[in-house]
Amino acid sequence: MDLNTVEAVLRPRGRADLPRWRPGDAWLAGGTWLFSEPQAGLSRLVDLTGLGWRDVEISEEGLSLAATCTIAALDRLDLSPDWVAAPLVGQCCRALLGSFKIRTMATVGGNLCMALPAGPMIALAAALDGSCLIWTPEGGERSLSTLALVRGPQETALGPGEVLRRIDLPAAALRRRTAFRRISLSPNGRSAALLIGTLDPGGAFALTVTASVRRPVRLDLGALPGEAELLGALAAAIPPGLWYDDVHGAPDWRAHVTRLLAEEIRVELGGALR
Repeated sequence: MDLNTVEAVLRPRGRADLPRWRPGDAWLAGGTWLFSEPQAGLSRLVDLTGLGWRDVEISEEGLSLAATCTIAALDRLDLSPDWVAAPLVGQCCRALLGSFKIRTMATVGGNLCMALPAGPMIALAAALDGSCLIWTPEGGERSLSTLALVRGPQETALGPGEVLRRIDLPAAALRRRTAFRRISLSPNGRSAALLIGTLDPGGAFALTVTASVRRPVRLDLGALPGEAELLGALAAAIPPGLWYDDVHGAPDWRAHVTRLLAEEIRVELGGALR
């Protein structure tokens, strides 16, 4: 879609070239959402792709993803077999609603910053202890967990002029066993519930709930729970007003399928302990 209110497109080559933020500005990465609908009041785009951030950095500490890394590039990664959670990366990439053309352009950081409940990169980062490095307009930086960054539908903790620079996934999280479940109202529809369970080598269990709720919810339990304990923890963590309501699923249905998928995950990871 043509954005006919845009008067300028800036392409900074380094952090020092980033302009002073002003009303009407928008950061541009993949642009898959930005160009999908009218953007009233938008007058200037600041293209982050010219900053030359390396898509992925792999080290003993874990996996670092540039905010401008595309979902297609992430899906192509060949990760160490020591990182038992590696298959989860591809599962989340392929959970994105869209063609291969969208995955080639859409970015990891854009998916997080859009903060849509169905964002699969939000689910991936929340489940694997993702830490978000943020550049501040004054030249500094700060870090937030994914759970703190995403506050609700299209609402984040980013302030005016702040830039999501990268997402760090620690090696310890990548060594956990994982179980992935997703459901939608149609075979190729937007996620109505996306759940990820993790089990670390010491037996600690965590369940991350996204898409069915307005913001990501994570339950960290000391050990694999029983069915009743898990359902009780879900009820305590997700009050009625937190279930998401849109054309992709009613709140009562989302709550129902979330409980079913959570139990499937509990059973699957329980089998890994035998």
